[in-house]
Amino acid sequence: MTTRVLFIRHGETDWNRIKRIQGHIDIPLSTSGIEQAHKLAERLAGEAKQGARLDAIYSSDLTRAQQTAQPIADALGMLLQLREGLRERSYGAFQGHDSDEISVRFPDEYAHWQTRDPGFAPPDGESSRAFYHRVLHTIEPIVAAHPDGRIACVAHGGVLDCVYRFANNLPLDAPRSYALLNTSLNLVDFDIGVATVVSWADVRHLGGRSEDDGFRRVL
Repeated sequence: MTTRVLFIRHGETDWNRIKRIQGHIDIPLSTSGIEQAHKLAERLAGEAKQGARLDAIYSSDLTRAQQTAQPIADALGMLLQLREGLRERSYGAFQGHDSDEISVRFPDEYAHWQTRDPGFAPPDGESSRAFYHRVLHTIEPIVAAHPDGRIACVAHGGVLDCVYRFANNLPLDAPRSYALLNTSLNLVDFDIGVATVVSWADVRHLGGRSEDDGFRRVL
């Protein structure tokens, strides 16, 4: 039984624009991000009228994700279900800084970060390996609760990255070559533990334009 999940990255924040790492810091959407969220809600409401309804909508409990998900839930008359496990990766002491600041404040840790070692964790933060398993363990029961269903999960760029890597069997230390766009629709089918990307980085509701604020380390 196939479950289709619409993975959605939250709308733009002011920190996205300046490439400052947010992690678990609870940053709200910017004015432009709120606008993006409402455009996405309008699109999904229109699709629902054409028969493409959602069975459930889940969201990270961080404000930027909730502010993106709530307009969708309101437009479809649905209850928004929060999951802490859908949060972005915790970057610990790196949070609140951009890459240049990190290289100065934490030169040794920054050098290790650049090696893309999946076991590396910033001070008081989460390794990419621990984050990956946390995300997959959160998604698994959500998918299992909706066999043959169609649901939405509003989360973060890092969460989408984990999903894409899982579906395409990509190692965690492989450089990223795919987009993680604000308020993008990313459709993935799950069938007996196997994930298949149906479409990725769809931002037609934004006129085809959105931003990927990925750090230089993944470009």
